[in-house]
Amino acid sequence: MKTLQFREAIAEAMSEEMRRDETIYLMGEEVAEYNGAYKASKGMLDEFGPERVIDTPISELGFAGVGVGSAMNGNRPIIEFMTFNFALVGIDQIINNAAKIRQMSGGQFNCPIVFRGPTASAGQLAATHSQAFESWYANCPGLKVVVPSNPNDAKGLLKSAIRDDDPVIFMESEQMYGDKGEVPEGEYTIPLGVADIRREGTDVTIVSFGKIIKEADKAADELAKENISCEIIDLRTVKPMDSEAIFKSVKKTNRLVVLEEAWPFGNVATEITYQVQSTIFDYLDAPIVKINTADTPAPYSPVLLEEWLPSYKDVVEAVKKVLYK
Repeated sequence: MKTLQFREAIAEAMSEEMRRDETIYLMGEEVAEYNGAYKASKGMLDEFGPERVIDTPISELGFAGVGVGSAMNGNRPIIEFMTFNFALVGIDQIINNAAKIRQMSGGQFNCPIVFRGPTASAGQLAATHSQAFESWYANCPGLKVVVPSNPNDAKGLLKSAIRDDDPVIFMESEQMYGDKGEVPEGEYTIPLGVADIRREGTDVTIVSFGKIIKEADKAADELAKENISCEIIDLRTVKPMDSEAIFKSVKKTNRLVVLEEAWPFGNVATEITYQVQSTIFDYLDAPIVKINTADTPAPYSPVLLEEWLPSYKDVVEAVKKVLYK
């Protein structure tokens, strides 16, 4: 095993795949000369050259469309958005072309493309730069949505995403790029659609994904001091969702808390709640609790931002609620 930062795991995954397959290229704002806005493509221009690591104008609709067209014609592009907030400018290409072309062409075209970049809040970036889009893209048939929480998963999942024959939305976090973690030395991939049992427990199941899962870890440590055992499931892939892993855990613990860094209406936690209550209702010993951000645009003030975001204290409170403590 070796220790890598999250950004290094991303760069390593892309580089290994580009060495393996010449049809893969990286395109986006500042990915080449600047080594990536968050240095997630450091050194790649030197190795692969300007034909495969391509700086673009500030035109997300344009370069997303170029990527979709080239994917339909035999390439495997990786399209980096500086933030998925900017992907709103290019969402027409993602939803109406990348996601639908296989079905609309009767299987004559597929679109093996990865759209990647940071999602959700990253501190004092205010309302237009702090939105979580996982549930938006998961709502669209034809897209796979991946949200890793650590360097090991980031590398293994990204390699699988690049090899996938359908479009994949790969969501990261500006606040995770410096996170360090152990990564295997050799070749490995992690299959899409398989959750990770991050921590085993017996009293309550906590389901989460992405950087906010760290708050679940903190909560579990605090609750362990009171002899409360939490099982934490890291979804890793929002769509396809590993529902069976959730069901299996809830059948054991009989209680469920879902933690998500997104607005409360119509999100991933809502879908999980529906699936559990409609499939294994009789195993529940308490109503499901879901934890989200406040139902407002993200504030700029650090004091308000702290209140807006879910924290480990919210998780502790939710766990005690489902345990009737």
